[in-house]
Amino acid sequence: MTVVGPFGLSVRDQALEADVQTGLAAVEAGLLDATKSDVPFITEAAQHLVLAGGKRFRPLLVMLAAQFGDPYAPGVVPSAVVVELTHLATLYHDDVMDEADVRRGVPSANTRWGNSIAVLTGDFLFARASHTLADLGPEAVRIQSEAFERLVTGQILETAGPSDGRDPVDHYLDVLSGKTGSLVAVACRFGAMMSGADENVVDTLTQYGERLGVAFQLADDVLDIASDSHESGKTPGTDLREGIPTLPVLHLRAAAAAHGRPEDLALVELVDGDLTDDTRHAEALRRLRAHPALEQARRDTVRYAEEARAMLAPLPDGYAKAGLAEMCDAVVHRAG
Repeated sequence: MTVVGPFGLSVRDQALEADVQTGLAAVEAGLLDATKSDVPFITEAAQHLVLAGGKRFRPLLVMLAAQFGDPYAPGVVPSAVVVELTHLATLYHDDVMDEADVRRGVPSANTRWGNSIAVLTGDFLFARASHTLADLGPEAVRIQSEAFERLVTGQILETAGPSDGRDPVDHYLDVLSGKTGSLVAVACRFGAMMSGADENVVDTLTQYGERLGVAFQLADDVLDIASDSHESGKTPGTDLREGIPTLPVLHLRAAAAAHGRPEDLALVELVDGDLTDDTRHAEALRRLRAHPALEQARRDTVRYAEEARAMLAPLPDGYAKAGLAEMCDAVVHRAG
């Protein structure tokens, strides 16, 4: 059994291991090539998060999905580069919106160079992703553009909040389907499609990716509360400090509204107050870590991961299918 990639997938077949390792190495080279500019400063800023590492979750899914066709097909690696570049670009923008100080264990681009450079660098990465995408054909362009529209729509809906009468948890899960699930679904779709897999296989893997993507983001929600910076690569409670309503907080508010327990109402007041003060922030984290809302968010993570696993049932048995199932386990493990 060999562990492949920073995400930690265990591979039990030497041929699959070789294919995945070779593919991820090619993606890494492609990312470095795509982030080069004639202007050295742009190269430095664009490669800031590439060189910081990362799980390469989406490229890994591309490589596994490609196993259901020809994993050596010429479009597989470039499509993985496109998906990862798009993801990286969103991180630059997210850190500006969230005023984050740390990303992947290093100072965020906005901390190092300011918001304007961070936003423009994200735009540069989007442009480079589009350049690579153009060589993959009009169908790939259409798929990516639809996913990007969903991603942006999800971000807008998160910022705007739920409409009157809409359950905040349901609204949030819809947000995550667009904001995170859409791009993870494209990773699986591209891998299968570029490898020439059967259309039914492509559809199955796309649905798997959507659910896995939501589970992945829910695990991040749990990590934001439960982890230290070594585990998550960013400052614990970043979303909490910025007032971003992640799932544990939404479950807390629902419990407070439904039952009116004084301790829940007091914690809601603390969470909704000014958490720029380090003492208040630390107290909010401590109390949330002990609250049932965090465990409820963990259960939701498991539910989406199990839904993703169930989507794999029609696929032919083999090491690639087992690897995709193990990705569900890995996501749940991240959430504790």
